[in-house]
Amino acid sequence: MNRKNKWIIYGIGLSLLLGGCMNMDNANGNGVDEKESAEKQVKNQYVRVQEYTGEGYTLKNGKETDKIAEANHEEVEKAVKDFFLKEYKTDVKVHNIVGNEDGATVFVESTNPLHFYTYAIVPIDKSNEKIQSDRVFSQEGQVESAITEGLYRSIFKDEFDHLDNYLEKIANEEPVTGRTVESLQNVGGSGYMTPYYFLSSTVVNDESIKPVYDLYMEDPQVSTEELRAAYNEQAFDPTKFRVVINLFMKDKNTDPDEKVFNKVVSDIESMVDIPRGAYSIFLNDNTVLKQSFEGVKDNSLEKAIPNEIIKE
Repeated sequence: MNRKNKWIIYGIGLSLLLGGCMNMDNANGNGVDEKESAEKQVKNQYVRVQEYTGEGYTLKNGKETDKIAEANHEEVEKAVKDFFLKEYKTDVKVHNIVGNEDGATVFVESTNPLHFYTYAIVPIDKSNEKIQSDRVFSQEGQVESAITEGLYRSIFKDEFDHLDNYLEKIANEEPVTGRTVESLQNVGGSGYMTPYYFLSSTVVNDESIKPVYDLYMEDPQVSTEELRAAYNEQAFDPTKFRVVINLFMKDKNTDPDEKVFNKVVSDIESMVDIPRGAYSIFLNDNTVLKQSFEGVKDNSLEKAIPNEIIKE
């Protein structure tokens, strides 16, 4: 499940919660008390971004399977590691297991030779409390996209180093920060990610990286130089490779700072030594939603689709 869909699902649940409270207001005449209770409950779903490590993250109807998966942790972990090694020739480290309606979503990290975060799903027979280790799967295109993003980071190392250094400088000089590494490990699962940004690319739609991906999948130990040589510069379309910068205010109870936001937008627009692609920039307040890892809210400042910054 991608981050956008998780946010939509939670938004529906939140609407139902508030809708239920409004119905109780009409039935019981306790509008003020119920409204305050609902607002408090919603407020408690948020946590400071510097404190969030993934605790409280949930998937729909996953309470029962979460307990089964935890009781069979070693079997789940082995099944997932075997899956990635067999299907993608990739060793992974398991960081977190979260129950979903029909199984367990397992968040993993690959660090060698490529670095990326992703996840796999382990079906669970709830009636027999049995882990179906031979039926592990990944959502279509999810791992392929993660590998593609890891490849981009590898073959354009210098350009990404410049971007990383700039964002770290901004975090040191301005009142902004990023996500914790622990949160990326435990509930990130979205390909190549850093505390300040994540990438979005698919090998299916990106003809420039496809030869690199094919070469890597034939031999994951192939040299970076060979991978870079396989990259098809002429086929590059910046709208097929996205960099999504997600910054947060450093202090609690602080609205996004428009001056800082405009500075980052201006800097990214003018920089020439960072990766080519389509850049989206978000500046959020200091909190994320525990259940979904989401930080973008109504008060967030953003420059995004269809007004991305295009670096050709």
